[in-house]
Amino acid sequence: MRAALFAFASVLALTACSQPAAQTDAPAESEASGPATTQIAAPVYPETRTVEQVDVYASAAEGEVAVSDPYRWLEQDVRVSEDVANWVEAQTEVTNAYLDQLPGRERIAARLAELWNYERYGLPTTRETEDGLRYFFSRNDGLQDQSVFMVQDGLEGEARPLIDPNEWAADGTTALAGTVPSPDGAKLAYLIADGGSDWRSIRVMDVETGETLSDEIEWVKFSPLSWAKDGSGFYYSRYPEPEEGEAFTALNLNQAIYFHELGTDQSEDVEIMADPDNPEVGWRGFVSDDGQYLIINSSTGTDGNGVHILDLETEGAEPVEIFSGFGNNHSYVGNDGETFWFQTDLDAPNGRVVSVSLTDPSALADVVAEGDGPITGASHVGGHLIIETMRDVASAVSVYTPAGVFVREVDLPGLGVASGFGGDPARSETFYSYESLNQPPALYRYDVETGESEVFRAPELTFNPDDYVVSQTFYESTGGARIPMFVAHHRDVDPNGVRPTLIYGYGGFAITRRPDFDVRRLQWMEMGGVYAIANLRGGSAYGRDWHDAGRLANKQNVFDDFINAGHALIDMGWTSPDHLAIHGRSNGGLLVGAVANQAPDLFAAALPAVGVMDMLRFNQFTAGRFWVDDYGSPQDPEMFDVLYGYSPYHNIPETGEYPATLITTADTDDRVVPGHSFKYAAALQAAETGDAPTLIRIETRAGHGAGTPVSKLIEEAADRWAFIAYHTGLEIED
Repeated sequence: MRAALFAFASVLALTACSQPAAQTDAPAESEASGPATTQIAAPVYPETRTVEQVDVYASAAEGEVAVSDPYRWLEQDVRVSEDVANWVEAQTEVTNAYLDQLPGRERIAARLAELWNYERYGLPTTRETEDGLRYFFSRNDGLQDQSVFMVQDGLEGEARPLIDPNEWAADGTTALAGTVPSPDGAKLAYLIADGGSDWRSIRVMDVETGETLSDEIEWVKFSPLSWAKDGSGFYYSRYPEPEEGEAFTALNLNQAIYFHELGTDQSEDVEIMADPDNPEVGWRGFVSDDGQYLIINSSTGTDGNGVHILDLETEGAEPVEIFSGFGNNHSYVGNDGETFWFQTDLDAPNGRVVSVSLTDPSALADVVAEGDGPITGASHVGGHLIIETMRDVASAVSVYTPAGVFVREVDLPGLGVASGFGGDPARSETFYSYESLNQPPALYRYDVETGESEVFRAPELTFNPDDYVVSQTFYESTGGARIPMFVAHHRDVDPNGVRPTLIYGYGGFAITRRPDFDVRRLQWMEMGGVYAIANLRGGSAYGRDWHDAGRLANKQNVFDDFINAGHALIDMGWTSPDHLAIHGRSNGGLLVGAVANQAPDLFAAALPAVGVMDMLRFNQFTAGRFWVDDYGSPQDPEMFDVLYGYSPYHNIPETGEYPATLITTADTDDRVVPGHSFKYAAALQAAETGDAPTLIRIETRAGHGAGTPVSKLIEEAADRWAFIAYHTGLEIED
């Protein structure tokens, strides 16, 4: 089993012969001093009504603070409120009218489809059957809205489709959200996501016949799925069924672990672990590699978890507590009988791997000690431990014996991201992917015993990765912090002080935005733009201390880091404020909103996507309560002062020139509910922020991002690139 620290941050929120790009799509050489020369009519915003809504908060500095919330009504679900639905329709009409005028949008979409049209594979999952090894993996032929799930008997066997989600919905918005084969490879449990929602349904398929069995599990969210050793059923986590009309807005409480026996109704599922007296505690269960134990993780937020272990083969056994409380992160790596290996940051900000015995769960022994770089993953494969770390954000992977003796380092292709390394403790075969900002994921087969690595799958591309340059630089921010940043561009593009440049950032929840591949970024570079990823505090680039330096009362450090990334690119000679844009999603959307408020004159354009914009009410909806670990609670007087001080919705400048802003959200986002973006857009449109437009693009039957069909992703990217190209001076011919 591959370990990953159970921070649960996902709650917030792939070398072959290459073909050069067409000559007409070479980088633009525009050196315009401002927006492109084509003139676009200014938008006329729909009138957004206000309401008399004032909330009083306890403040450490002021005692009490009355806060107006005139757009509270926009928090309602678009499926429930006709008024909100009408507002969305009116805003969409205005946004579409503006986007339709942007030069080059159709050309961008067409070229992006060409770039996206390459074969992509997911990492294989292997099961041992009576006839040999069976491999399960996903495949996309290029422009399929959803990847097809495949099965193949043996490395040389013929792959056949097992599940094609493209057949589930005409608009491609019903997605395969997870797959777990049974231990013998005969059955496949899979999760379905509809319209981008975080809610999941579970179904089961017979692998040989392709028949879907009668099992139907509903109201699953933020849950692993783990089979019993004998394949009789599986463990999963779910919430109670929401009240009618509240599925996409109500708080997620009272999660519990259940066991489902194949062939039975969900109503008969056995509750394994719950805590009704503490409804905010979430529970998730993983069966050990040997099938004897259930590893039970508990948490109340995104940072820190407890761990219990339940012996599944001893009748009447009680869970044994291994790690108590929620102050640190711990993940199961593997076990040998009653001896378990865990990845933990307990007394180790950069992480370590420890062993612990069920006979003495209080005694931890270092197996792989804390090092200079943070451990990002660990797995038990082929009688070895595979340890993944970050070195200045890029991947490094090492192999150890179970006793902690170093064996070797895995030789990676370059400055990029390696992931995977799952497998069976008894087999030396594992798979991993490697990618970089200019290189799509290639899959490798690795022999843990010999150290031999070979290409397993590599895509044939419609572009040449060598046409793009990826470098890493470091700049100074608040308090002397040294911030790493990746800068990527076409090899024909040099600093000239006016290059259209886009900075991407996140800065929270111990999530580090690494130099992975995204074909949309590559297109921006092909067009002549510079792309930068700033590795801000609040992530995990340098371990837990780096995370702590950007959360709670330290959140302003994140915004300072992002602002200073802009100054660094200007100082490096790449760009200027008239040509600089910023982009972020989810917590990164919050980042963009806060930074645009604090330094509006530094940026020409801003792209806040599915952002957390109301920092006083984020914990009132769906998964928002989990985020208190990173943000703090607005009901805490001291944290209220911090949150109110940077909340994008509450801190829009009263006057001045504001960046051109394209807000993006989706009507089925039940992670960061769209009300955040709705209220922010309304407030920004009502403010005196200059002549630059404020638009909101609202996708239908889409959510926080996962499962969005390729066709919708292309459309959104074309709108985004056309918008910032126009406002940063990157000219594109129609």
